[in-house]
Amino acid sequence: MVSGNMFYRRKRSWRANDLVSRSTLQLLDFDDGSPPEYAWRRKLSSHANRLKEFNVTFREAFKMMKLGLRLWSYIREEASHGRKAPIDPFTRESDRPSASQGVPLGGMGSGSISRGFRGEFKHWQIIPGSCEMSAVMANQFSVTRNPAMMVYHPGIGNYEVIVLHTMHYFLERGLSMMIVNTGKERAKVSLVMTWAVNSIGGLSHHSGEENMEFLACFYITSKTANGNPPVTFAVAACENQNVNVTVLPAFGLSGESSITAREMWGTLLQDGCFDRDNFSAGPSMPSSLGDTVCAAVCASTWVEPNGRCTVVFSLAWSSPKIKFKKGNEYYRRYTKFYGTSPRSAINLVQDSLMKYKHWEEEIDKWQSPILHDERLPEWYKVILFNELYFLVAGGTVWIDSESLMDDTNEMLNSRLPEDSDLPLCDSTRKSAVPLIGLTPHIIDDRENVGKFLYLEGIEYFMWCTYDVHFYASFALLELFPKIELSIQRDFATAVLREDRSRVRFLADGTWGTRKVIGAVAHDLGAHDPWHELNAYNIHDTSRWKDLNPKFVLQVYRDFAATCDMSFGKDVWPAVCTAMEYMEQFDHDGDGMIENDGFPDQTYDAWTVRGVSAYCGCLWLAALQAAAALARSLGHHDYAERCMVKFAKAKPVFEAKLWNGSYFNYDSGTSYNSRSIHADQLAGQWYTASSGLPPLFDEDRIKCTLQKIFDYNVMRVKGGRMGAVNGMHPNGKVDETCMQSREIWTGVTYSLAATMLLHGMDSQAFTTAEGIFIAGWSEEGYGYWFQTPEAWTIDGHYRSLIYMRPLAIWAMQYALSPPRSILEAPKVNTMDRTSYISPSTLQFLQDSVRKMTPKNSCFGSNSLNCDEC
Repeated sequence: MVSGNMFYRRKRSWRANDLVSRSTLQLLDFDDGSPPEYAWRRKLSSHANRLKEFNVTFREAFKMMKLGLRLWSYIREEASHGRKAPIDPFTRESDRPSASQGVPLGGMGSGSISRGFRGEFKHWQIIPGSCEMSAVMANQFSVTRNPAMMVYHPGIGNYEVIVLHTMHYFLERGLSMMIVNTGKERAKVSLVMTWAVNSIGGLSHHSGEENMEFLACFYITSKTANGNPPVTFAVAACENQNVNVTVLPAFGLSGESSITAREMWGTLLQDGCFDRDNFSAGPSMPSSLGDTVCAAVCASTWVEPNGRCTVVFSLAWSSPKIKFKKGNEYYRRYTKFYGTSPRSAINLVQDSLMKYKHWEEEIDKWQSPILHDERLPEWYKVILFNELYFLVAGGTVWIDSESLMDDTNEMLNSRLPEDSDLPLCDSTRKSAVPLIGLTPHIIDDRENVGKFLYLEGIEYFMWCTYDVHFYASFALLELFPKIELSIQRDFATAVLREDRSRVRFLADGTWGTRKVIGAVAHDLGAHDPWHELNAYNIHDTSRWKDLNPKFVLQVYRDFAATCDMSFGKDVWPAVCTAMEYMEQFDHDGDGMIENDGFPDQTYDAWTVRGVSAYCGCLWLAALQAAAALARSLGHHDYAERCMVKFAKAKPVFEAKLWNGSYFNYDSGTSYNSRSIHADQLAGQWYTASSGLPPLFDEDRIKCTLQKIFDYNVMRVKGGRMGAVNGMHPNGKVDETCMQSREIWTGVTYSLAATMLLHGMDSQAFTTAEGIFIAGWSEEGYGYWFQTPEAWTIDGHYRSLIYMRPLAIWAMQYALSPPRSILEAPKVNTMDRTSYISPSTLQFLQDSVRKMTPKNSCFGSNSLNCDEC
């Protein structure tokens, strides 16, 4: 929770007149075009440096040589089938990444087009799994004024004012543009938006125009490459008594076209508009191979001296159908409201022009409580909302449930053969529920929200990667809780499924089963999501130790936050199965799971041996969460079993890992076993977020967090980079592997959220501010709107546009928990023993006295980690 004096007031990062002159601001007054108080901003003259990608060391390269050879072979095999491999570090984009990214356009699940901060349209993701980084320079805004002269720019920027011959100012907010005449003469200004059909590859099918009341638009339908469904683009501008709108439905960039680009520009220079007869011209002919067909909308207006005029453009596209590489096709969610015709782009563009002011008002209502919270620093407000770019630009897909029903009918018609030995009920396990195979539950849409997918990252082509969703899911829970519950239902279904197809695991070259019953899926697949799970094939994730506890923790957090009893009942069988599956990893029967000497966790290049701080803490938290869910659903015997295991495992965890100031990385004997892991309290993070009693004494938790802050945060560039994953007790970065020496943006945010949950507000915001400084500020490395999974201490990135940084919403969740969490009855730590029978409790207490370590972080009740 936030205390009243939580933050000192820092000097504002930006002043409005740094970007717009004072005289122009006076003209803008309180108009829509004035720059918002809180915004990420860049000048058009800002330098867009090339981003530097990380490099592996010679030792790391040598250790991963066999993996690299197998991965290279696998990538070639997938390419021979026309498919993209989930992970491909060998293929590089022709357009190298730079610090030029801007706000993405588009809706969740409908594809996205990003804009550079100079205004160029780039980073195309209309087709699922396909991302074209390069800007299409034919897609741009241009400006002409009378007398005939042209000021041209490849896309007037969202974040700056363009000065037209020191007389006119032009300001754009989204695609709403304001022209301000600070001169002494009346001026005619024409704004033109041009668009190319082959922005995403393929040929023009046809183009046309529409002249409706209040607006005029053109539309172009593109037959995309590689058999993907077509895409229709529509561009429109609002027409009123001051603004005249005309269109040119087709012109070409080559000399073979009926109207060339040169002729188009000539018309604009001469007349300042297009011929209004174009509205009755009818559809154009399909384009020829190699010809780039474009269209244009022109809005012309007269602006009086010291006057202003707002012109509104809108861009929309429609690609109703999604086709995955292995054949399944679905309709996007918006077709439920706009139909499945490609020409629905026209209705979309019309609605956007008619309703955008209302949408902005609703957004302002949503953001206002946070933006006007004086306790919060400005940088936090900026990145909290802007990190949500990933929900649009993260390759999101949102499916309508009706097309899923059709898909399910096909599946049910191809049931398992009668001689299948897939167990429908495994009587050898003492499970509370039967284990089942493929069921109609896979498309259960009782929440009526369809099905939602988002990529782990642009470079990691896997849908809803679960160990990463563990961090990112706070954004969905806070903003779209029904979507979050839908994803959890998908994974609950997957827990009870099996796919016996053989997969080669590239880390060691062994072969195994794609999906094992009881193991939580790593992801929902790549080329056939929901049906062919686990596209990830570096390691056998059925042996990972973090996925199952993360599933139980997410389920209970969502259950506690939403109070959705039907959700709890629906996923309960999967929770039981997932917990029982984990018992095989308790190799010595002491109640605590052990890691198996390979990277069997989300840190999939960082080897773990024996009991580990990360997985062990998650396991303890999962035991408590499973017990809490069981009690809520009336399964008190199951709750007691979980708490017995908890009471048995906790002293083992502390005895093997607690060293007096933090928990060791693992219980092994290697040099890095005593590393300070920034993510060691991930289980406690979820425990506190769910309103459950703390796993450890509060002083021990705070001591650990202070140790991480002092070492992992402040000893790396003075806290201006975030938290490095691994740090040796001597203050040197752990360079055991590439991941131990990396700073993970999402983990830094989750660490800050944990600090907030335990009253360490100053440390929390200092920790998170490092990500802002390094990634989002002008003095940083340029990762705005493309926040990577990780960067090194010298700022070199790995995996741009990544899911995990959505974990910043865990900070907001910690600052403003759901009412159900705040109002839940508080359970004292000792009350947990009330669920354990007296004889069992006595045995466990004796065991605890024997195993509890004598060293302590605190000599008194006050926090003093100087002794740690």
